[in-house]
Amino acid sequence: MNQPAPPTDPELPRGVALAWGIAAHPQRGPKRELSIERIVETAIEIADAEGLAAVSMSKVATALGFTTMSLYRYVTSKDDLVLLMQEGASLPVQPSESIERDWRAGVTAWALGIRSTYREHPWLVDIPVSGAPITPNSLQIVDWFLHEVRELPLSDGEKMSALLLLTAYVRATSAQERDLSAAAAGGADASGSAAFAALAELVTPERFPALSPLFAAGGYVPPPEESEEDADTDFTFGLERILDGLQYHLDRTAEAATASGSAGAGAGVDATATGPQSEPDPMLVLPREPKVREAAKARKEAEQKVREAEKALREARKREREAVKQAREKEQHAREKEQHAREKAARQS
Repeated sequence: MNQPAPPTDPELPRGVALAWGIAAHPQRGPKRELSIERIVETAIEIADAEGLAAVSMSKVATALGFTTMSLYRYVTSKDDLVLLMQEGASLPVQPSESIERDWRAGVTAWALGIRSTYREHPWLVDIPVSGAPITPNSLQIVDWFLHEVRELPLSDGEKMSALLLLTAYVRATSAQERDLSAAAAGGADASGSAAFAALAELVTPERFPALSPLFAAGGYVPPPEESEEDADTDFTFGLERILDGLQYHLDRTAEAATASGSAGAGAGVDATATGPQSEPDPMLVLPREPKVREAAKARKEAEQKVREAEKALREARKREREAVKQAREKEQHAREKEQHAREKAARQS
């Protein structure tokens, strides 16, 4: 009878094992002159100065004064090097646990800490997300977030969903800020003052009725000297709205639990048997009062008419654009025909 094979010990990928400090060290190679720490620090310096795309094993080796093969004795691939760079650069400074604050202030400090890391090392946003965090520093960031929301009545899944939402927001806004800053510094900013001066005559109230007043007032894009301050304002506004949404969810859950508890107590049933149920949105409940029902029906009909009118307006604007395009093409054709006639007459004379 065949015996089942004995279970094998789990083995981490080498890059992850290096991050945890449990990978086997090279047996050969330069002694005391080269280390994983030096390799990673040098790679981070190159990325900070020139971007992630500039990092290569050969470039890091040259900066250290060693051959490329010397590096491979310590870090077996560029993917492992990038993972270690991310690990070394992505631990923000955590506030002291002696500071007392509510969950919103704690999550805000956490988000600002991650954002400061992205600002210090902008290339971090270029590393693709390949899965859940499994390295020490990245897990420390998760642990910090869970510490800040530890008192909230959320399930484990809801806490992780909130973490995913907030990390995605911080990453996306940091990437956008980095790209806009790079474009402006390189003179490739398509939204420069010259471009907007030219667009002023094209963004008309007839074509852009909602945008044109904002555009004319200068509120569409802030002046260059206010761009960083404006980026901070935009980031804070978005973060606050996400936290408002989480607070709304907490309030709704508490209200539903209270309502469920009251109903269970009145019927002599243990309300904790099934747990709190979500309370239906009052806007989705069919009202029983005839006048309220009629008003709701009238509102829906009015909204439908508004949607139809908006659709008709979009179609009219589309026809207008097509007519303008055809007129311009016709005018261009006439100019070309006239130019051709002049050239022909000039040749004949």
